[in-house]
Amino acid sequence: MIEARRAAQLSFGDGFIQEAVADLWEPWMRRADQVLQDDALLSMIQQELMKRCKKSKTRGRKATPAEVILRMLVLKHVRDWSFETLSREVRANLVYREFTRVGADKVPDEKTMGNLARQLGPELIQKMHARVVGIAIENEAVTGQKMRVDTTVVETNIHYPTDSTLLGDGVRVLTRLMKRVTAIAGQAGTKLRDRTRAVKLRVLGIARASRNQTKAGQEKMKAAYVKLLEVTSRVVGDAKKFSREIAQRIKKGNRKMLHKARKQLDEMIPRVRQVLRQTRERVLRGNTKAPDKLFSLFETHTELIRKGKTQRPNEFGQLVLLQEAENQIITGYQVCDQRPADSTLLIPALDKHIELFGKAPKQIAADAGFFSAANESQAEDKGVRRVSIPSRSTKSQARKDKQKKPWFRELQKWRTGCEGRISVVKRRHGMQRSRYKGPNGMKRWVGLAVIADNVIQIGTHLAQHAASN
Repeated sequence: MIEARRAAQLSFGDGFIQEAVADLWEPWMRRADQVLQDDALLSMIQQELMKRCKKSKTRGRKATPAEVILRMLVLKHVRDWSFETLSREVRANLVYREFTRVGADKVPDEKTMGNLARQLGPELIQKMHARVVGIAIENEAVTGQKMRVDTTVVETNIHYPTDSTLLGDGVRVLTRLMKRVTAIAGQAGTKLRDRTRAVKLRVLGIARASRNQTKAGQEKMKAAYVKLLEVTSRVVGDAKKFSREIAQRIKKGNRKMLHKARKQLDEMIPRVRQVLRQTRERVLRGNTKAPDKLFSLFETHTELIRKGKTQRPNEFGQLVLLQEAENQIITGYQVCDQRPADSTLLIPALDKHIELFGKAPKQIAADAGFFSAANESQAEDKGVRRVSIPSRSTKSQARKDKQKKPWFRELQKWRTGCEGRISVVKRRHGMQRSRYKGPNGMKRWVGLAVIADNVIQIGTHLAQHAASN
C-alpha cells in the first residue's frame, strides 16, 4: 500500500541514532540531505509507484516510503554498490541509516530494492534529474552562463563478442530452454539431443587455432567454424520444432510454463540465426560489413563504437552525451539509441540548456567533433556570444587566427574539465559499465549515476558557500 512520501514519525531508536552520528556525516552529505527533502522529487516517485497495481493506494502491506527509496538509490550510485552491498552497508552503518531515513526500522533487502528501482523508468529518471538541476539553480549552484559538452561510451554488461562465443551462447541458451520443455512435457514429439559439449569443444578449438597466424592455422580455424556452424544450425532446427510442437499441443503439460518457454525460444531463435548469417559472411565470404550485426544475444542494443582510443580501440555499448554548466553540474544527458555524429548533438543540447535556464549561455565549449559552420552560426543566432569549437581541417587564415585568441584557448582549457567529469562519473559512480539490463536499464543506470554526481556537487558547493560565510 503506497501511503507515505516520508518515513513514519521518529521513534526512540531514531532519536538515539541521530544523536550518536551527528558529528560523523561527510560535509557534502548534510547539504545533500537538504536537497533530497524536496517534495517535488518525492511526489514523482510516489505517483510512479502508485501505477504498479490498480489498488496500490488502498490495498496490501505498507510499502517502503518514497523518501527511503530515493535516498537508497542515490546512496547506491554515489558509492557504486550492488543492491546486496547497499542493503548490507545500510544495515551496518548508523550514518547511512540516518541519511537514508531508515533509522531504527528494517532495511529493505536487495530484492525489494531491485523491484522498486525497476518501477522507476527512464522517463521518470529524466524528470528527477531535471528537478535536481532546478534545485541547483534555486540554490545558485549553477547560473547557466557557460556550457560544455562531450560524448563517451557506456559499456553494456557483456563479454567480448566473437562469432564463436556468440554461437556458443546461442546453443547454450536454446538447449537450456529445450531441456526445460522436456522436463515439463516428457519425451513427446521431437527428442532433445544435447550438443553443448560438442559446441564447447569447437569453440575452444577455434580459440586455439586463432593464435596461429599462418595459412595452415587460418585454414584449421575456418574448418572448425564450418563444423560449429553446422552443429549450431541443427540446434536451431530442433528449437524451431520444439516451438512448433508446443503451439500444436504435441508437447503437453503446464501450459503457462510451456507458453513462457515457447516465447523465449521464439525470441532467441532469430537472434541465433542472425549470428549464423554474420558468421558465414565473415568467415566463409570475407565480408566484415554484415548489416544489423549482433554483438550480444542478451543486450541486443549494444553497438560497436570506435573513438580512437589506443587502449580501447573497440568499445561495446552505447554513446552517451553529457552537458555541463558551472561548478561541474551536469545539466543534461542523452543515451543515443544509435550512434550519431557528434556534430548533430550540439544544437539539441543548446536548446535543452535554454529550456532549463530560460536563456542561452554566453559561452560554449566543445571538441572538434562538434564543429560545423552551421552549428556555430545557429549557436550565435540563439544568443551565444563566444563559441569555442576548433576546426582541425580549416585552411582559412581568419579561422586560424580566431582559434589562437586568448578567450578561445581559455574556453578550450575549461572544456577539458568535461573529460575529467566523465572520468569521475565512471570511476566513482560506475558509469563505465551498465549493470542494468536492456536499453531502458542503460538509461536508468546513466541517469541515476548523473543524479548521484550532481547531488554530491550541489552538496559540496553549498557546504563551501556556508563555510565561507
